[in-house]
Amino acid sequence: MTRRIALVVTAWSWLATATALPAQEVGSARVVPIQVNGDPTTRFSLVILGDGYTAGEMPRFRQHVDKHLNILWSIEPFRSYRNYINVYAVEIVSGVSGITCDPAHRERRDTPLGLQFGGGCDNPNARGITIRQREAPRTYARMATEHYDQILTIANTDTYGGIGGSTATTSGGNALGPYITPHELGHSLGRLQDEYTYSARGVRGDVYADEEPASIQHTLLTEAQMRAQQRKWWRWLGEPSESGGIIGRYEGGMSRTAGVWRPSRHSMMISLGYYFDQVSRERMTQRISGQVELIAAATPADSTVAPTDILWIETAHPVHHELDVTWMVDDRPVPETENRRHLDLRTLRLGTGAHAVSVKVVDPTDFVRDPLVRDTSFTATRLWNVNAQAAARTAAAPVDVAFTASTPTTQPVGGAAVVFVETTHPPDRVLNVTWRLDGRVVPNPANNRNLSLARQNLSPGRHELNATVTDPDDARAAGQTLSWVVDNTGPTVAYTLSQPGAYIDANDGVPHYYMRDSFTMKLDPTDDQPGYVVAEFRVNGDGWHHYYGWPDAPPGTPFHFTPRGTTIKELVYGSLSAEGLSPQPWEAREPGWGTHTIEYRARDAAGNIGAAKSFRVTFMPTPECTTRITGQHAGDVTVREGVTCLTDAAVTGNVTVAAGASLVAASTTIRGSVNSTGARVLELVGATVQGDVHVTGTTERLALFGSTFARPPVVTDNVAPVSVTVEARR
Repeated sequence: MTRRIALVVTAWSWLATATALPAQEVGSARVVPIQVNGDPTTRFSLVILGDGYTAGEMPRFRQHVDKHLNILWSIEPFRSYRNYINVYAVEIVSGVSGITCDPAHRERRDTPLGLQFGGGCDNPNARGITIRQREAPRTYARMATEHYDQILTIANTDTYGGIGGSTATTSGGNALGPYITPHELGHSLGRLQDEYTYSARGVRGDVYADEEPASIQHTLLTEAQMRAQQRKWWRWLGEPSESGGIIGRYEGGMSRTAGVWRPSRHSMMISLGYYFDQVSRERMTQRISGQVELIAAATPADSTVAPTDILWIETAHPVHHELDVTWMVDDRPVPETENRRHLDLRTLRLGTGAHAVSVKVVDPTDFVRDPLVRDTSFTATRLWNVNAQAAARTAAAPVDVAFTASTPTTQPVGGAAVVFVETTHPPDRVLNVTWRLDGRVVPNPANNRNLSLARQNLSPGRHELNATVTDPDDARAAGQTLSWVVDNTGPTVAYTLSQPGAYIDANDGVPHYYMRDSFTMKLDPTDDQPGYVVAEFRVNGDGWHHYYGWPDAPPGTPFHFTPRGTTIKELVYGSLSAEGLSPQPWEAREPGWGTHTIEYRARDAAGNIGAAKSFRVTFMPTPECTTRITGQHAGDVTVREGVTCLTDAAVTGNVTVAAGASLVAASTTIRGSVNSTGARVLELVGATVQGDVHVTGTTERLALFGSTFARPPVVTDNVAPVSVTVEARR
């Protein structure tokens, strides 16, 4: 049989080549295939619609689609199962820009899909984006394919908003819009419930007082009961959560503050920016795979074949791992098939009589632990009856020696990817596939159509991969070659912090900064290959959190850390308290003073995850100074009470701090010694002390940070509720 290579258009190449549409009739639309990995009947098909974009704003729509998709591809399970998904964009021309009741303008707009913020135009905190024209999204989606599985509609707005359902909606231009997308797909595709503990923004939810929820990520059971009854997320209990912390039992969810429990403290379904935890990820993986045929094509099954025939299958292709393929003859495994997608019955020397040949394909992903789920959505079989009296299959027409599908060649592939090809299938022979990596032939004794790059021990950098298909019966016949750029270099991230009070290169090589009250962090990810790069960070070993800038500010605005977080439209961001970055406004939380470790890394368009790096921040409040000394100060300084602040000062004598008093010295030179006994607070930050330093019995806070000492400080018997690392400038 002969088939064409599947059309694959990547988002970044679409952006590079697309041009602005000419003036068109309002409501007209153009379908743009973003990536088409196979027949829509055997793949999960996502159709992305735009609403509120005029013809002149189509470049903006394309940029929004590109960003939303590339961030989606960085999130599991979309990252690992990208090849299962077809994506089509539908550019719908609107006569006006924007959507109805956007809190930014509070006006009604007549758009083709009728997107609107719920609650009326007088609601300044509106965030749910609904669709007035119920049938319109389906009509436009069918322009792309009759076999679509999910519609995502992107609204032309910079205001936070979205909603789940048969058609998921999201904000195109808001910093958090690309993270609303996977959250709403969690509802629409995964049938996941919100894990919010509020009934409305800023309003605490009631206590849950109903029976055991049907939701897979909510329960009334204790951990012991889950294990004993083997229910809910018992298989994941006690493991580190993909969204931070430990999979366990955390109170609140389903818009209720108490009386019901969820698996993780924070995950995609309660706090945007974090990943799906394992419980939600398993469901999302099941839902994606459930829409896909693991065996997409094959020798016609449930039919009688001759013992001289060649059987073949074509399978789905995860991005970073291989499927397990097992061939059986009369219920006995065929040895040494090595995951190959073909079986030459001639090599089996089957005896006379009838025989049964089957193939079983299993996805061994560790994203799924439920055996019932694995046996349904992650297993496929085919069966053939072999009869010596059956006529051997013959070619009805000459079959081209050609590739019919492959991993996209239009963009780099990551160094851990599994690259695949599919070929035509002559009935009397198996075409040869030869892999070459940087010109070197890669051994392929099983004539496999997959190549795991992770097994090739690639050096960092750029490599070239080729696959050539040839006819084993005619070495002189022309074959076909495909080529890929292999990107085996992880992306890097540069960070920019607001001005610190002091800075040191710590002994362990991790930069350490001293900040007051709040600080900002900007992450700039880069890569040596084209494509969108996603930055992420985590605080004190908690879950990795996507870096999206600041929610209510223009793109590029740095992320803002404060001791308890900043409340924006009744949601909290950037908290350094122990409750995490995004606690609820009503939650009691201690301010996050002290020392924090912030790790950062990036994910590139090829799927590579860069090495994580880190810095530390010691974070303290600005003191309320009762006495302030700056500039030159002749003689000694004795602090008997209150808080004395030495700022950009030069003290010629000694400094003495009495019990109960406090001294905060920043960017100050002290020519004499420093003696402190029983002080409440003592801070020497970015200071220089030429005499001895003796500190004992500090009761509240001690910080000797980024300072230069003539001799090592003597620090004894200090009790500090806020623990601060003592660091000296080298």
